[in-house]
Amino acid sequence: MDHLEIIDESFRPLVLPNAPLEKLADGFRWLEGPAWFADHQVLLFSDLPNDRIMRWSEAGGISVFREPAGFPNGHCRDQQGRLIGCSHRQRAILRTEWDGDLTVLAERFAGQRLNSPNDVACKRDGSIWFTDPVYGISTDYEGGKQRSEAPEAVYRIDPADGALHRVAEDLHGPNGLAFSPDESRLYVVASGAQFAAEPEHAIRVYDVVEEDRSLANGRCFHRVTPGHADGLRCDEDGRLWSAAGDGVHCIDPDGRLIGKIKLGCTVANIEFGDRARSRLFICAGQALYATFLNVRGARRP
Repeated sequence: MDHLEIIDESFRPLVLPNAPLEKLADGFRWLEGPAWFADHQVLLFSDLPNDRIMRWSEAGGISVFREPAGFPNGHCRDQQGRLIGCSHRQRAILRTEWDGDLTVLAERFAGQRLNSPNDVACKRDGSIWFTDPVYGISTDYEGGKQRSEAPEAVYRIDPADGALHRVAEDLHGPNGLAFSPDESRLYVVASGAQFAAEPEHAIRVYDVVEEDRSLANGRCFHRVTPGHADGLRCDEDGRLWSAAGDGVHCIDPDGRLIGKIKLGCTVANIEFGDRARSRLFICAGQALYATFLNVRGARRP
C-alpha cells in the first residue's frame, strides 16, 4: 500500500491492499493516449516523441502497432470499435478503418488548419470531441514546429455529416477530456499556463446541452497540485481520475481530492481496462504501469 495515499476514507474501498503497482514496460520516450480494446484484450498507447503507437497484452507483451504514426497523442474507440486518434504531425483527427487504412475526420475549421489535436473522446450518440492546443507544433520533439492558425479550443465532430463545430475556447491549453458516466458533463483540462509563474492547474467542467450538443456553464471543477492535470477518466460512479505531477489523483463528483496512486513522477494519461474495466493503466513518462482497483471505469464506446 506504499503507493497509495488515503486522503478521505471514501477512497479506501476503491483500492485493494493486495494489488501491487506493476511496471509493465519501460524504455520509451513519453507515453500518451492509452485505449483499451476489450475484444482483443489489448492496450494501444502512444510513444509520442518516437512517432509510434505501441501494443501491450498480457499474453504477448509489448510490440509496435504502427510506425511511423504521425506523432500520435490521444486515442479512443468509436461506436463501431474503430480507433480514433490525434495526430500532431498531420494536425488532424484520424480514424483507423478495419482494413488498416486511415481516414481524416478533421483537419481544418473555417479554412484554418487545426493546431495539434491532443486528446479525444467519443460520445454514445457517435459524436467525437477533441482538444486542440499548440503543444505539438511548439517544438520539434512532439511533431515539428509549425505556425498556429487557429485559437486553442475544444471541438465536436457530428456523426451524421462529419461537420466540425468549435464548442469551447474559454480555456488556456485544452488538454485531456472525459465525459461523466451519464454524459451530462464534460471535463476538460486547462494546462496551458503550466510553464507560467502562476500555473492554472485547472480541470474545468461544462454542462452538455443535449438539444444542440453544445457546452454551457463552464467553470473550475478542481485544481491539481503538484504539477498539472493531463489525461482524465471517469469511473462508473462518477469519480474523476486525473493524471498529475506525482501520480494519479481520484476526485469525487463534488471536486474533492479523496486519494492518490503515487508514482513519484509525472503521469500523462490513464485508461481503465482488463477485467470488467477494473484495471487502471498508467502512462508515466517513459514507463507503462498498471494496478487493479475495486471500481470499474465508466462504460464508453
